[in-house]
Amino acid sequence: MSTIVLALGGNALIRPGESGTAAEQAANATRLATALGEVVIDGHRVVVTHGNGPQVGNLAVQQHAGRHSVPVMPLNLVGAMTQGYMGSLIIRALWEQLPGCRDQLVALVTHVFVDLDDEVFSHPTKPIGPFLDDEAINEARARGWTVGEDSGRGHRRLVASPRPSGVLEAAAIKSLVDNGYLVVAGGGGGVPITLDGGGLQGVDAVIDKDRVAVTIAREVKADVLAMVTGVEHVFLGFGTVNERPVHHMTTVEAARYLASGEFADGSMGPKVESAIEFLDDGGDYVIITSSDHLGAALRGDAGTRLVRSNA
Repeated sequence: MSTIVLALGGNALIRPGESGTAAEQAANATRLATALGEVVIDGHRVVVTHGNGPQVGNLAVQQHAGRHSVPVMPLNLVGAMTQGYMGSLIIRALWEQLPGCRDQLVALVTHVFVDLDDEVFSHPTKPIGPFLDDEAINEARARGWTVGEDSGRGHRRLVASPRPSGVLEAAAIKSLVDNGYLVVAGGGGGVPITLDGGGLQGVDAVIDKDRVAVTIAREVKADVLAMVTGVEHVFLGFGTVNERPVHHMTTVEAARYLASGEFADGSMGPKVESAIEFLDDGGDYVIITSSDHLGAALRGDAGTRLVRSNA
């Protein structure tokens, strides 16, 4: 029996072109549960992580629109809110899909440690939330937020994206997995925290979800990391006339492609970096594919499989 960490992409519950209604997200959770259910039925132990970019963006818009009526919550709590409701949708969909596992499903609001000395805090670059007019820019800067241009489209809040250094609930996640539970954890990269003066303090940042997936995989001693995205394969020459799928890749090949700029920072780059890290830590293999091809990819019949170069 293998332990698999499944990292669902940022558009897992809000697909391109959707507005993100509760009904849309519930329907997408049902679609994902079908793919996840196949993995569980095949006998694997599973931890599910997921992105939350669209959800955090929508909630940030709501916070901004209502800022004169109710207090604006800090970003780390906005992330916790989305973890909670997304975990609820995923668990309910799995409950319907896996009647034999209904007493072994759990979603954890997960906290992830970051280092405030990480240099990324000096130069925040991750845009979040709504585009801001002049009044809102002044309000944001008065709160101490960093504001900057987003691809020439207007001004948005910018936050840091630090590397994770540990997961607060790591022991709990491992205990649950070891006892046969399917665990949803680390949603949206987790709630960023730091230990300050003996207490836990929330940090306004966005942690890359794939890097947290690797951290959780390390803690639960996972055999396989499966990153579910919008395409069946990793592509070389993506978006060009020379585009071609990759079915198998070693860590040396992956590192070479990364160094040459083959994989963009905002899309496939972090996934390939995370795959290399997981394999260097001793993982068996990594799958990158779409949800519709997940089961076939784990059987070796679809997707892109990455392995250590000496495997």
